[in-house]
Amino acid sequence: MPELPEVEVVRSGLERHLIGRQISQVEVLHPRAIRRHIPGAQDFASRLVSHEITALRRRGKYLWFELDDEQALIGHLGMSGQFLLIPSDSDYEKHLRLRFDFSDWNTQLRFVDQRTFGGMSIDELNEEKIPTTISHIARDPFDPEFDATAVIKNLRSRYIEIKRLLLDQTVVSGIGNIYADESLWRAKIHPRRLGSSLKKVQLELLIESAISVMTDALAAGGTSFDDLYVNVNGESGYFERALAVYGRRGQPCSRCGQSIRREAFMNRSSHFCPACQRPPRT
Repeated sequence: MPELPEVEVVRSGLERHLIGRQISQVEVLHPRAIRRHIPGAQDFASRLVSHEITALRRRGKYLWFELDDEQALIGHLGMSGQFLLIPSDSDYEKHLRLRFDFSDWNTQLRFVDQRTFGGMSIDELNEEKIPTTISHIARDPFDPEFDATAVIKNLRSRYIEIKRLLLDQTVVSGIGNIYADESLWRAKIHPRRLGSSLKKVQLELLIESAISVMTDALAAGGTSFDDLYVNVNGESGYFERALAVYGRRGQPCSRCGQSIRREAFMNRSSHFCPACQRPPRT
């Protein structure tokens, strides 16, 4: 699933081209692409047509288009969602779900989603200019108002595995499986350590590591293991080449040479170095 760096790459790409554009037509090609919205495709389209996009914003893994009527068009990429800017006369993609046309512009915004776990919805903005349906999502480490001290205090108070806490989007948003593993490796913390067992200095280093690894990933255009994640121009990210542990089971740790291990975790996997990241005491 795309995480903060990938969603930010998409958001910034859309922002460069769509601010000030007026939506002239919306076509819904798959009903599951519309989330939390009733009565359906026709109403979804009618609420968007003739409105101008005034801003592109993001919190964690969610992005949204602010419109000139104080509505928000929320987008979530799910496992395989893509926002692409495509010439209007181009053939439709195999997994095209939504299509947006704009006044006086021969380019379309297309939402393509092979697995249909992603989608879009319309919502109102609250007083903080956050869509109401995602207002429970915590600030992410790139947010100017992110309070690292408060997050660390929260982590230290929890008798829960630290990786599980990193993946909890109500604690800190934007971090998924890839960057949780990479952040924990950089901070030399085992994913099964309890938050309450870690010292303040360790958690400070963990937050710093999360910021640094996602900054590095952002600079590389994100992480692409296949063609499911691409930017708005259809280009892959290259941070996979710099991953230290994720997806590297059996390969030597670049820090100590020990073989990277992989363990089952929450229907996913954890990757770590058994020497650099000492397991919790039993």
